Amino acid sequence: MIDYPAARAVARVVETGSFEAAARALGITPSAVSQRVKQLEERLGAVLIERGTPCRATEKGAWLCRHMEHVGMLEQALMQHLPALADPGAERVTLNVAANADSLGTWFLEAAAAFAREADVLLNIAVDDEDHTADWLRRGRVLAAVTSLEAPVQGCRVRPLGRLRYHATASPDFVAHRFPAGVTPKVLARAPALTFNQKDRLQHEWIRLAFGVSVACPTHWLPSTQGFVDASLAGMGWGMNPAPLVAGHLAAGRLVELVPGLVLEKPLFWQVNRLAADPLAALTRQVLAAARASLVA
Repeated sequence: MIDYPAARAVARVVETGSFEAAARALGITPSAVSQRVKQLEERLGAVLIERGTPCRATEKGAWLCRHMEHVGMLEQALMQHLPALADPGAERVTLNVAANADSLGTWFLEAAAAFAREADVLLNIAVDDEDHTADWLRRGRVLAAVTSLEAPVQGCRVRPLGRLRYHATASPDFVAHRFPAGVTPKVLARAPALTFNQKDRLQHEWIRLAFGVSVACPTHWLPSTQGFVDASLAGMGWGMNPAPLVAGHLAAGRLVELVPGLVLEKPLFWQVNRLAADPLAALTRQVLAAARASLVA
């Protein structure tokens, strides 16, 4: 049998990042939390929590945390049918999902907010590149994710969302200064780009789409979707900006396309752990609705 008080302690340590914060959430002492976690680790013969600042789940700990999310969702559904069993002081369920930063900055929050209001749950949204969010599902760290992976992750259901359209944009002054004779691979090798992080390959994909070659660009590192737009407006560099965020700037002439009319489209998919698919049906419904309203079919 699962020691649920101990499993709940593990989940709270991972959720809050420390034994002290978990103790406050559970209404017990940090020593009691530590003892429960240690006893469960000894029983399983496996480390469940990487101690540090913050504390993080190991691979086995992550699977235990996802199980506790399933239990929380099942209990919440049961309380709707048997309200007399409800504990007024019980904590709300926290669900872990993942999304890429550009979806989060354009359309995903609308879906997440609508679901949170409807289901009265808390969300822990992990942010990663759309080519890597599927890894969060594989490692059992999230129950659902927005990803560029069309093939279903093992144990998951997948739904197509649409395509997020990107424009290679910069300020008119930047284009006039850096590309006076037009945009070419040779000039791109000298003109500063904007890159989200080391996983971001959108600039390289656009260059290959435009010119059929790979170019190593000098780049500013800027891990912010809105920061990309602001940096482009300020003439800091050129970047791949989501269409919903730059449509107004392009129409007003505050930004221009490096190659007019050439867009890069990234197909996105919604993958949900099969065991959580039914409890997360409301979230899936909101995600699909928000995607239909913002993405290209």
